[in-house]
Amino acid sequence: MAKIAWVDKPECISCGLCVGNLPDVFRFDDSGKAECFDSFAATEDKIQSEAIETCPVSCIHWQE
Repeated sequence: MAKIAWVDKPECISCGLCVGNLPDVFRFDDSGKAECFDSFAATEDKIQSEAIETCPVSCIHWQE
């Protein structure tokens, strides 16, 4: 079963690391918070290392 990345928006500080590192996967929503709009645009390993592990507030998680 594929994993889907999601952002806990109340925890997001809008730092832009995930958006900058993986713009095909993450973007800012209308409120300026990050959101995952396409978990399949990058490998799970890439999302893990370039978004989940680099998020300064650990607000990006996996949902199965």
